[in-house]
Parts: sequence; structure tokens; C-alpha cells
Amino acid sequence: MDIKSLEERFNERIDAGESIEAKDWMPEKYRKTHIRQISQHAHSEVVGMLPEGNWITRTPTLRRKVALLAKVQDEAGHGLYLYSAAETLGITRDEMMEQLNSGKAKYSSIFNYPTLSWADIGAIGWLVDGAAIINQVMLTRTSFGPYARAMVRICKEESFHQRQGYEIMLTLANGTPEQKEMAQDALNRWWWPSLMMFGPRDEDSPNTAQSVRWKIKRKTNDELRQQFVDNTVPQADYIGLTIPDQDLKWNEEKGHYDFGPIDWDEFWQVVNGNGICNKERLKARNDAWDNGEWVRDAAIAHAEKRQNNKVVKKSA
Repeated sequence: MDIKSLEERFNERIDAGESIEAKDWMPEKYRKTHIRQISQHAHSEVVGMLPEGNWITRTPTLRRKVALLAKVQDEAGHGLYLYSAAETLGITRDEMMEQLNSGKAKYSSIFNYPTLSWADIGAIGWLVDGAAIINQVMLTRTSFGPYARAMVRICKEESFHQRQGYEIMLTLANGTPEQKEMAQDALNRWWWPSLMMFGPRDEDSPNTAQSVRWKIKRKTNDELRQQFVDNTVPQADYIGLTIPDQDLKWNEEKGHYDFGPIDWDEFWQVVNGNGICNKERLKARNDAWDNGEWVRDAAIAHAEKRQNNKVVKKSA
């Protein structure tokens, strides 16, 4: 079949809701779009371990420590699932690591903000993981099979993370005045970056229209952002915290909350490497890569030794 016929058949499969598998024919742009999206998602999971890992030794109770350790471990696993899914498209793990460590690849802008108090761990779970769930549940039905299947388990674990974070915020909000103030401060600092997590406005997103057409995404950035606001405002009301947005109000006619303007200048500054923790995060990842070189070398040497032993046994 010629390219035109292959593209027509591919689009027919997309329109029919069929799953595209790694060995199926696909347009090169579809393949590259998925490599970019899945690898950036994987990078976000791995870099996302850093702001929370910062608090493992400082949790207020042993129960909180065990839960936070489990969460950070989950995020490492999510990264591994996603790197494996991306590898089915022809890119290697080393290539993806080089793109991350060099700063060429992006990851979620939210992880370039610092965790200043224990309440930030609650805010990350409630808001950041809450935003991730809204985006990722949609991805369980994305058109690329390996990505969709990886997202099923990830979403189950992210739901636990969101509940864990909300429970931390609920406990603080019902605690002493100082604890409630700490929770409110964390909400104030993480609210707007959480809204930015969904990406730029639809009119400023060059990939959204094509991604929706190929059913890589089922909803646009702005649709997902609105869903997050509508879900989260009642949760804040329930625990007695105030969303830091003077323009926030219920729109009876449209059936959703209207919210104030996002500082897109800040968003692009962070995305382009000028956030509070951009350099710190990349340094941590590069240090981890360099310090782990002996482990990779040992694994390769062990694999080569086992292979050589097999050859010797066969020739004996």
C-alpha cells in the first residue's frame, strides 16, 4: 500500500476507536508526538519524586513517613512504565535520559516549585495529583495501546495519592490555627501552578488540535482545566480553605465556576527553564545519573558474563 492509502486506513482505525499498537503502521508525526508526550510524562514522574523526597526525613509521624515513602516509590514505578511504553516506539532509555539531563526534554512545570512546609506535601497530593488524575483518566482511552494500558495502573495509584494529600490538608485545616494557616499558605502557593499544569491555552497550544484528532487526547487543555476547578472548589469549601482567586464565582448559566486570569508569563518562564527550582531539579537528575554509572556498568558486565558462560557451555 502507498502512504496515502496507509494514512487513510490509519485514520479509519482512529475514527473507529481502535487501539494502535507498536508494530502497526502509523504516521511519523503520530509516532514522534507520542514519544514526546510519553517521555515527558515519564520525566515528570521521575522529577516529581524530588520535591516530595525532600520531606521523607521530616514527616511529622511514622505513619506519614511510610505513606510518603510508598508514594515516592509509586512515582518511580510510573516513570518506568512510561519509559517502557515510549521504547516501543523506537527510542531508547538512554536517549530519553540524555534529553532530560541536557534540558532538551520538558517535564511538568509544577515540579519547579519548592516544598517549603509539610502542608506542601498535602497540597501536592490534593492539587497536583488531583490535576494529574483528570488528565490521566482520559489517557486510559488514548489511541496508542501501550500508553493506555500503562495509564490504568498509574491512575489507580494516583487516586490513592490524591486522597492521601487531601487527608493531610483536612487534618491541618481542622488542627490548630497555626496548622490551618500553614494549609492555607500551601494552597495559596500551589493553586495557580496547578492550573498551569494542564498546559497553555488551547489557542496557544500547537499540538492540541492534532492530538484530539488522533484521539491521543480526548479533551483540550482548557476543558481539563475547567473540570479541575469545578471538582476542587467544593473540596476546598468542605475543609474550610479559601481558593486564592478573587474572581472565582459560580456561573449559573454555564454550570461551572468562572475563575481569574492565569499568569501565562510565569508559566512560560518556568517552562523555558527559569523557574525557582529548574536548575536544582536538573542538577539532581544529572548527579543521580553520574553517581549511578557504576551500577549500569556492573549490570552490563554481569549480562555479558552470563552470555559468555552460555557460549562456553554450548561449545563444551
